[in-house]
Amino acid sequence: MTGGSRGIGRAIASALVAQGHQVAATYRSGDVGEGVLGVKCDITSAEDVDQAFSTVEKELGPVEVLVANAGVTADTLLMRMSEEQWDTVIDTNLTGTFRVVKRASRQMMRQRFGRMILISSVVGLLGSPGQVNYAASKAGLVGLARSVARELGGRGITCNVVAPGFIETDMTAELPEDTIADYIARIPVGRLGSIDDVAASVAFLASESAGYITGAVIPVDGGLGMGH
Repeated sequence: MTGGSRGIGRAIASALVAQGHQVAATYRSGDVGEGVLGVKCDITSAEDVDQAFSTVEKELGPVEVLVANAGVTADTLLMRMSEEQWDTVIDTNLTGTFRVVKRASRQMMRQRFGRMILISSVVGLLGSPGQVNYAASKAGLVGLARSVARELGGRGITCNVVAPGFIETDMTAELPEDTIADYIARIPVGRLGSIDDVAASVAFLASESAGYITGAVIPVDGGLGMGH
């Protein structure tokens, strides 16, 4: 998986380890959890991505499950957004995911088996002021996943999207209380999500039980984005 050093990514890696998978996770800084093979990788570099996969294949064998979680933000209002802020977010969140999906598909097609799970966001479906770049990158993952699902489904490969809503992380913990209260008021279940909520959904999609699910967008958002 990509982006496994903290928050949602770290929780997903732990859930997959608990499910019995051999798990490798890329990171740019920090470390990875217990039982996880850490591989330093910048997904904006095709060379880095290829090297990371080669390392994982050598250490653990062919990749059967890909979780594309790595992402960045560069939030600002549209009129203030620079070309660089746009390019950085799109290149990491969307093009970076394309790079890892393409590289993973090589072995999955040979094996005639694979699970691809792309981590999007409710923002990609609802939109968000100040996040034109981020929302566009996360919405793009839906088109990418559904195209891959149609293209590779006959080879035993599924490709799905998980779209988390407002999840309780270190980042949300720093927000003002009134901002959190405003978020909660908009969520039908009346609470923020947990990283374990997201991890459980990913673990299910990675399992044998999800073999007939592909091209789906699974919202993990407490009902915030229903109907989208």
